[in-house]
Amino acid sequence: MRCPVLSQLPAPPRDKSGWPWTEEGSQLPDAIPDGHPWPKISIVTPSYNQARFIEETIRSVLLQGYPNLEYIIIDGGSSDNSVEIIKKYEKWLTYWVSEPDQGQSAAINKGFKKASGEIYTWLNSDDYLLENALRNVAEAYRVSPRAGAWCGGYRRVYADGKLLWVGWPKRLDLDGLAQWFENCFSQSACFFSRKAWQECGPLEEDLHYAMDFDLWLKVVKAFSIEKVNDVIAADHVHKDAKTDRAWGQMCAEIILLQIRHGYEHFAIKDINRLMNDYFELNRKISRIYRSPFFRPFRLMARIFWRKFL
Repeated sequence: MRCPVLSQLPAPPRDKSGWPWTEEGSQLPDAIPDGHPWPKISIVTPSYNQARFIEETIRSVLLQGYPNLEYIIIDGGSSDNSVEIIKKYEKWLTYWVSEPDQGQSAAINKGFKKASGEIYTWLNSDDYLLENALRNVAEAYRVSPRAGAWCGGYRRVYADGKLLWVGWPKRLDLDGLAQWFENCFSQSACFFSRKAWQECGPLEEDLHYAMDFDLWLKVVKAFSIEKVNDVIAADHVHKDAKTDRAWGQMCAEIILLQIRHGYEHFAIKDINRLMNDYFELNRKISRIYRSPFFRPFRLMARIFWRKFL
């Protein structure tokens, strides 16, 4: 499918402007300069109750101006108005469904069973692509067609879109990726080949937080992962984000996967660092708690600590 132009899409909400609401990516020609067609890119968006963000996600994919797109949405049976939003854009979707599933990994696997592209990725429904992201990935694919994945920069943004920081992949070799706490990158900014998925997928459905880390380790054992020198995507920071809300569980899965892939020494190092960080935080909180200036707030702090920490 060729991406639609801005005028073909439903009008954005009145309070929304800029990318991808009132701006669109440049329309690419049907073929690259050497006459070959652009590689087909298949994107899967797993979603559950993300009506607050999913329309931005969908528009950021559809407004890429890319001539060979396959877009699939797997909704887990949302109870908010996600389905109504999806239906507004269904004429430009290759496939979509809303039904209960076994979680994010299962939804992604379900989506890729419908995919037929040369390049794959999944884009969570609270993240979005930046302008010309697909063109930049396709050009990286042309330069390194034997690679297993192509990874670019990413933005972390607040829920209102304000920039928090920009991150870049650091080490993309096996030992580097195994040290995930030091060298992690954003899944939304990493695309991978169909061959890599066929050899290294599907995702392990018992993983709920670090399924991407597991996939990258499998991919880099069989292929190279190449850096893309462009910022590809943006990830929202918000209170309901799964990896922010369940940071401890995510760390546990990462350490479990380090051990599973034979990197016990990195797991031990990371456990020690995490424990040191925890004890240092406790020491700082204890000093504040014992301060006479803090005495009027102790009861409130005790309630907060028990409820949230």
